This record gives sequence, structure tokens and C-alpha cells, in this order.
Amino acid sequence: TMDHAFTVPNLSCGHCVRAVTEALKAADPAGQVQADPATKQVSVQSQLPRGAVAAVLAEAGYAPA
Repeated sequence: TMDHAFTVPNLSCGHCVRAVTEALKAADPAGQVQADPATKQVSVQSQLPRGAVAAVLAEAGYAPA
């Protein structure tokens, strides 16, 4: 499992957190996601490589900075 941290500029509310979490869980059901709209930070523990996690975020409409 790898730890990835991203700054996501348009993560602004609870809905955003749910959307990001659902998208990442769909890509890696065993993954762990923590997202904080106050700091715009998303932390992911996943089997997926960083590029794949970033792509999932972008596809969900939350491209990392």
C-alpha cells in the first residue's frame, strides 16, 4: 500500500469529499481516503500508483494541483 497526498483546489465541501471518496473507492475498494475541504488536502492509502490516483481524482472533477 502506498500513501499519496494531494492538494485539490476545488475541494470545498462535504459533497466534494463524498464524490472524491466514492470515486477512489470505486477504483480501489480496499483504499483509504481522507479529504479535508478546509485545507484542500486529500490523503489516500492505495495499491494504485500516484498517477492512477491523480487520474481518478481528475475524472471525478477534482484534479490535483
